[in-house]
Amino acid sequence: MSAAVDADRGSARTGSRRGMLTVIALVPLIVAFALWAFAWPSARTAPHDLPLGVAGPPAATEQVRAALEQRAGAFDLRTYANETEAREAIEKREVYGAVVAGPSGPELLTATAAGPVVAQLLEQATATMAPDGGKVPVDDVVAASPDDPRGAALSASVLPLALSGLAGGALVTLLRLRGTRAVGTLLATAALVGVVGAALAHSWLGVLTGNWWAEAAAIGLTSLAVGAAVAGLAALIGTPGIGLGALLIVLLGNPNSGVSSAPEMLPEPMGAIGQLLPPGAGGTLVRSVAFFDGHAVDTPVLVLTVWAVLGLLAVTVGGLRKESGDGPEAVRAGSSASALAGR
Repeated sequence: MSAAVDADRGSARTGSRRGMLTVIALVPLIVAFALWAFAWPSARTAPHDLPLGVAGPPAATEQVRAALEQRAGAFDLRTYANETEAREAIEKREVYGAVVAGPSGPELLTATAAGPVVAQLLEQATATMAPDGGKVPVDDVVAASPDDPRGAALSASVLPLALSGLAGGALVTLLRLRGTRAVGTLLATAALVGVVGAALAHSWLGVLTGNWWAEAAAIGLTSLAVGAAVAGLAALIGTPGIGLGALLIVLLGNPNSGVSSAPEMLPEPMGAIGQLLPPGAGGTLVRSVAFFDGHAVDTPVLVLTVWAVLGLLAVTVGGLRKESGDGPEAVRAGSSASALAGR
């Protein structure tokens, strides 16, 4: 009997040492990853193939294009016949702005609703185009909310929205909800998050100015994508799935969402990767329905739907595995039982 007790104590000490080493090694790695994820995009913010329109007669736009092309790789220039076409392109989120070449000089069309940082960048990029040292006139085609002219509140809402979904997925896992109960809980939670989010951001703060129900649906779908992804990972691999979900959503998805500037302002390829994760796709979707009448929502809706559907399927499959005794928890329990039987 004493030999068994000594063996248990030895195993406990070994496990404790392993736990200490794991924490000592893992925490610095997490800190390094977090600093890289948050600091690197901020330190390397610059335009990379940023869609920008150039409108006017070919002879008048040649100098404009030549001036903009001096910044190699900064802009993806798209030509429009006149100012009307350029405005429509901005309103449909095809470009972030446009330079209209006219007889009296160029005029800059911007959209602060698409990103105040980008609008400011375009003003700086075209400052030298004014004739006789003057100033290029600027017309804000799609303006940001007057209650959030710099887009700070909208940018700050991405992390709480991601955390709401993360919390929902984690609670479903920790409360051991399975099958239809887990799926129903995630759907109901996301719907309520959408309503509450629209009530706060639109009705109270005035940050969003579009269709109220479309905004609520966008917020709810974003929350569902995050919650389902986290709960699905946990259903398949156990509670470590919550940590993996937090790593993907908070440490990778949030800083690369591009909401504070634009995906094309982030270091390549992080801008594109960020749009494939729920925070980036959700931020783009909310901005489109809030300020651009739902234009350019196809890709973010598809991305969020894929995350939500795959997550809910994983929750369902994981629940069935646990009921049949094949899940991660059952396997660990079976291993423990076998070890005890062997004694």
